[in-house]
Amino acid sequence: MMTTPFFPALRVRLAAMGRRQFHALRQLHFPALLEELRQWIPPQLLASEEEGPNSRDRVFSLRLTFECFVWQMLKPRTACREVVRAVQALFESVGRGHVDEGTSAYIQARQRLPRARLEKILAHTAHQADGRVGGQSKLNGRAVKVVDCSTTQLPDTSKNQRRYPQYSGQKPGCGFPLLKFAVLFSLSSGAILRVAMSHWRFHELRLLRRLLPGLDQGDILLGDRSYGEYVTLAWLPKQGVDVVARMHGSRKIDFRKATERFAKNDGLFQWRKARQMSGILSPAQWRAIPETIVVRIIRFDAVVRRKKKRITLVTTLLDPKLYPADQLIALYARRWNLELALRHLKTTLGMELLRCQTPDTAEKELLVYLIAYNLVRCLMAGTVALAGVEMERLSFKGTVDALRQYTLAMARTPQKRKRQQLWDKLLTTIALDLVPLRPHRNEPRAVKRRPKAYQLLNKPRHVFREVPHRARYRKNRELI
Repeated sequence: MMTTPFFPALRVRLAAMGRRQFHALRQLHFPALLEELRQWIPPQLLASEEEGPNSRDRVFSLRLTFECFVWQMLKPRTACREVVRAVQALFESVGRGHVDEGTSAYIQARQRLPRARLEKILAHTAHQADGRVGGQSKLNGRAVKVVDCSTTQLPDTSKNQRRYPQYSGQKPGCGFPLLKFAVLFSLSSGAILRVAMSHWRFHELRLLRRLLPGLDQGDILLGDRSYGEYVTLAWLPKQGVDVVARMHGSRKIDFRKATERFAKNDGLFQWRKARQMSGILSPAQWRAIPETIVVRIIRFDAVVRRKKKRITLVTTLLDPKLYPADQLIALYARRWNLELALRHLKTTLGMELLRCQTPDTAEKELLVYLIAYNLVRCLMAGTVALAGVEMERLSFKGTVDALRQYTLAMARTPQKRKRQQLWDKLLTTIALDLVPLRPHRNEPRAVKRRPKAYQLLNKPRHVFREVPHRARYRKNRELI
């Protein structure tokens, strides 16, 4: 029996709803996410709390809020108002009653999402994707993980500016807060295992230290030239993790000084620790770094954007029989596919500019973006397991497009057998939508479409003065 000791006048109305109604609202799922996607997320991570902010029975329960959030990330440029309208339509279709038309309840529900749970969901979905794709990308039975760093912009609010300030060279009011994040990818599935966030001044190697829990003993870390320096090469092998990276640009290599040579451009070198202490380590950590280390350096020529370029790799994998040079060169070439993963996040899913007005919620928004990305990777990994195609040949954009349309059809189909047929057809569609093989394709980072003939906002809006006849503005004519 329902009791309301503090609000006796509401007892009659609330008692009519009963526990069944509250249970139904709590268990109501957002139709745009399928049961096949939910199976990759442990139910206990989205269960209501026994007490606290997420313990009350609300329209936007913890699970419904999370699924709405993920659906919003899978549909770029979807406003909170559209999400609320979708929930209104859902409640009306199943006879669950009225939902308020404002977005305040949904926005507050997003703020109540526990960040720790989102991080656990991110790690779990990554392991699910790895388990489905198998070990086709391991190197001598060892898992390969890729680290990379990028940035995303936040709305220009005072709270965001305090935690994630804009570039120092920009005038106040003329830039956007910048959130810097480092991600740890799995090379097998392309899923994201962990993420570390900070402001743009924070060094990448400091962010790497926050990603250490995602590295297991026996792993191989693959990175760009930011990680091909002494501290990383000396420190990670002590944790049981080997490194393959492009050599830092500040070092000059002469193979005539190699301590041992395996081939013309393949040999061992002895490096000595710098006299000046690294700024990313404490004095105790710096003393624990060995005075000298032995590294292996491989130099080769590659065609990058139709130009021949010389690339130098440095690695702690010293045995040329277990790890031939050709194998390591091919491994580093695959790192570019993970560079494309950041493009999928920022361009395909629209993560280049976050929308949340506070830094705490913006961090959760970024985590939900990564979870949505991992869910798509889980779907692609299932296609790899069934169809036997290569993971790198599958189109991420095509998978997202197919998921949206087939999800819509499955939500309208009450028969379980028909939904399973649509799901099987979805996997077949994804398997057939292969990315063409285009070796040495030239993709310059250039913009063909000209910008509008507007002035540049080089002052805060309340100070800025617009020039009349801006189409004749000198600086804009230079852009066209």
